[in-house]
Amino acid sequence: MVGVSDLWLPILVSSVLVFLVSAIIHMVLKYHNKDFTRLPNEDAVRAAMRAGTTAPGQYVIPYCTEMKDMEKPEMKQKYTEGPVAVITVLPTGIPNIGKNLAQWFAFLLVASLFIAYVAEHSLARDATYLQVFRNVGAVGFMVYGLGQVPNSIWWGKPWKNTAKDLLDGLVYGLVTAGTFGWLWPN
Repeated sequence: MVGVSDLWLPILVSSVLVFLVSAIIHMVLKYHNKDFTRLPNEDAVRAAMRAGTTAPGQYVIPYCTEMKDMEKPEMKQKYTEGPVAVITVLPTGIPNIGKNLAQWFAFLLVASLFIAYVAEHSLARDATYLQVFRNVGAVGFMVYGLGQVPNSIWWGKPWKNTAKDLLDGLVYGLVTAGTFGWLWPN
């Protein structure tokens, strides 16, 4: 039987490798650069949001407290007139990339820890590279990729962006799988 404590090295190494691969995806390949587009009236929207002193958080317009209120004529009119939007407002100022990268790496460590947890309960100590690769790769794809799909279903994220996220998740899952297969304790 393999324990999570036996898997500290693949947990750490896979986290580092996925971190590096994600940097390559975003800084070299840059296929996510067009995931967001500019509003045609960006300055007017910014001015309106500043005038309303919009605090950091998540917003939806038109806003409706209860689903039953969506049947009211005034709400139907707002939806018909548009726009319909989900908005995330971040704190004012230059983003703290160092903090974001530290949080990303912490997420990768936690993700690898849970992937290791599943692997330890489903694989024997004498598992072959391919057995480890298949198991860890599937779980890794679920962790890194499939969690993005609900954002398209519920929040309107463009499916083409989610497709790119799924590709990223597949790559991250394969990197994790290869690392665990390589460093699996025998």
